[in-house]
Amino acid sequence: MVTDIYIVNLTKITKFNMFSKIGVVGSGAMGSGIAQVASMAGCEVLLYDINPDNLQKAKANLQTSLTKLLDKGKIDASTLNGVLGRVLFTNELSAFAECDLVIEAIVENIDVKKTLFTSLETIILETCIIASNTSSLSITAMASSLKKPSRFIGIHFFNPATLMQLVEVVPALQTEKTIITDVKKNIESWGKIVVEAKDSPGFIVNKVARPYYGEAIRILEEGIASPQAIDHAMTSIGGFKMGPFTLMDFIGLDVNYAVTQSVWQSFFYDARYKPSFSQKRLVDAGYLGKKTGRGFYDYNQTLPSFIPNEEDEAQMTYVFNRILCMLINEAADTVQVGICSEQDVELAMQYGTNYPKGLLAWAEELGYDEIIYTLDNLYDRYHEERYRVSPYLRDRVSLQ
Repeated sequence: MVTDIYIVNLTKITKFNMFSKIGVVGSGAMGSGIAQVASMAGCEVLLYDINPDNLQKAKANLQTSLTKLLDKGKIDASTLNGVLGRVLFTNELSAFAECDLVIEAIVENIDVKKTLFTSLETIILETCIIASNTSSLSITAMASSLKKPSRFIGIHFFNPATLMQLVEVVPALQTEKTIITDVKKNIESWGKIVVEAKDSPGFIVNKVARPYYGEAIRILEEGIASPQAIDHAMTSIGGFKMGPFTLMDFIGLDVNYAVTQSVWQSFFYDARYKPSFSQKRLVDAGYLGKKTGRGFYDYNQTLPSFIPNEEDEAQMTYVFNRILCMLINEAADTVQVGICSEQDVELAMQYGTNYPKGLLAWAEELGYDEIIYTLDNLYDRYHEERYRVSPYLRDRVSLQ
């Protein structure tokens, strides 16, 4: 066992929690964030990592995070001590023997995860739920590694888990219905906004968001507008917090490209999610965005201010409408094929990506006819399936 650990306060606060004892596997940024969220909600938390050094780092980071909240007046000293007292750091999986819920937050490798789940099942209670925080792997495929797959579910937090409000709950085909309800209620009791998604590539957020990047790159490759002009269009006209190129550089082009490629392959190479050679070449060159000093932008130089003229204004309106229509179409398709409800796709994109408003609400404002006209024109020009209109949008026109 790891030495010099926090003493666990065994007083369980269960007023709002159906699951009072939570196990988290993986003490990286995501696992530590989930542990903090659960502890602040009153749960006793066991944070596991095979590496004792990682646990010590996680412990220090938790102390730092809580101290910042204390300094900002968001918590008091009693709350800080209570949160710390409810977290136990361990490198023994056997510590999870009495957990109500265990959440995995380790490397995105399905074989490694399956091995972990097989080991966990020999330790935990029959009633314990096993969850994965994966953002890209099949929940159903992981559930199949268990002797009791009905206890398995996806609980996808967004990074940083302590700040991002959205959590995607993703049942496997095998998941017991009562577990879905219990997990959603429990995560909501932690102060999160919960949406339910079918086990489908990208779930909700990573699927619906693809056109924000893909269509922006397509417009750049056609020479219609520069990265700065496209970013300015989305922030100034649409009210998005970051333009697509600034956001891709911030996320990391390697990460963004990998997600795009994964979604594309998982949807059997659907043209709507096709990756870009422009982005791949930057990744090949090691230009990964802000973390390497260069991506779509060169951060070693002062970026010139973009001041649009009258001609730019018309161009940017076209850019904004084209990207927005693609996003709306993707949200509509996500509902059309039963991945989630209308309400959940709206919540997911507002709280998972901080979009200024729900995409279906935006469709109502813009007008379904206008969206269909824009997409049909793009399809007529390119004859590419990426521009096919979702039946959801055409049905809305017929209902008007």
